[in-house]
Amino acid sequence: MEHFLIHKLLNLFLPPIIFIFLCIITPPYYLFKLVNTILIKPLFFVEDMTGKVVLVTGASSGIGEQLVYEYARRKAHLVIVARRKNLLDEVAKKARGFGSPDVLVVCADVTKVDDCEGFIKETINYFGRLDHLVNNAGISSLCPFKEAKNIPNFAPIMDVNFWGSVYTTHFAIPHLQKSKGRIVAIASVTGWLLAPKLSFYAASKAALISFYETLRVELQPDGVKITIASPGVIDSEMSQGKMLSKEGAMKVDKELSDGMKEAFLLGMIPIVSSEICAQTIVNGACRGDRSVSEPAYYGAFYLAKVFCPEIVHWIFTWMNSLKPAIKEPL
Repeated sequence: MEHFLIHKLLNLFLPPIIFIFLCIITPPYYLFKLVNTILIKPLFFVEDMTGKVVLVTGASSGIGEQLVYEYARRKAHLVIVARRKNLLDEVAKKARGFGSPDVLVVCADVTKVDDCEGFIKETINYFGRLDHLVNNAGISSLCPFKEAKNIPNFAPIMDVNFWGSVYTTHFAIPHLQKSKGRIVAIASVTGWLLAPKLSFYAASKAALISFYETLRVELQPDGVKITIASPGVIDSEMSQGKMLSKEGAMKVDKELSDGMKEAFLLGMIPIVSSEICAQTIVNGACRGDRSVSEPAYYGAFYLAKVFCPEIVHWIFTWMNSLKPAIKEPL
């Protein structure tokens, strides 16, 4: 009975107290963040990556490839990981041209625990240290959940997007503790913004965000920092139609690409180039930002979802009800 009364009192008084607190603290807090991001960090707190070691998964194309080039321009040593060695070799050649002193190419699958342990060990054996771990590997799918043909076929989305990052992070943490390094997690705006027809992908990215938000607290005493990036729709193999179909089979389909754009409301919002996205992410990581969004205006959608969830729900429900301009893939 006593506990019941305590909860009743908290339900009555705590929400208005927090609301008043937020009204008072939010304006100066965001003003400080703006000044800190624009003036203070760029002038005094940008990490010099010269000679440091950066590992990037999913480095053979898209955002991952461009992340490699951005770190290369900062004279970092690189370990690039993906399954397609022929593409990795091309990326490595370009990265050296952009200024990386040395690039280690590792062909591996992040869904395999042994592979993840192996390329972390290979990094340490070759370079002797690890400073930035960039978990970028990811795959997607596009279909209404009720139309998915075989649910187990969609398990690879969680295996790659979530577990692939978890495995790699687990083996990298001891070395990041030594270097006081940083984890850069490539999540997505779908991790917190409604994304009809992308339920599997959105769930994997939401799990990723929650995992790294929690891990950030755990690793704070060890000096390991975490930057969570939430890109919108970026010009990559995903936006070009490479994703799981309704049957759960990987394929490349132009109509699938158009459907993905529609699912992200891209009738009104332009696609961002992977080069610009990578530059924003690496700039944010080197500044020590906790989170990065590209485009930055997606932050307004986050605020709308927090403060007006019913309105956001209505807008996305209405958009989802519109008949597609293109035929959805079978």
